[in-house]
Amino acid sequence: MASPQDMTLARQARMIALVLVGTVVLWMGAQFLGGKMGWDVRYVFLFDLAAMAAFFWTLVVTYRLWRKRRNN
Repeated sequence: MASPQDMTLARQARMIALVLVGTVVLWMGAQFLGGKMGWDVRYVFLFDLAAMAAFFWTLVVTYRLWRKRRNN
């Protein structure tokens, strides 16, 4: 049986994976819709910035998770 700490780390890893997949899907959808609907570049760039923020967040959280696992 996995320890409670292992379960917490696994839950965090699943959350990171979901955020990554969700970010990619939403970003690609926004790029597609922006091209099809003729959105102004500044609005599409807003989605790029949001995606970069989400990717940076997942990078930071993944690093923290890696450090927790390494220290245990």
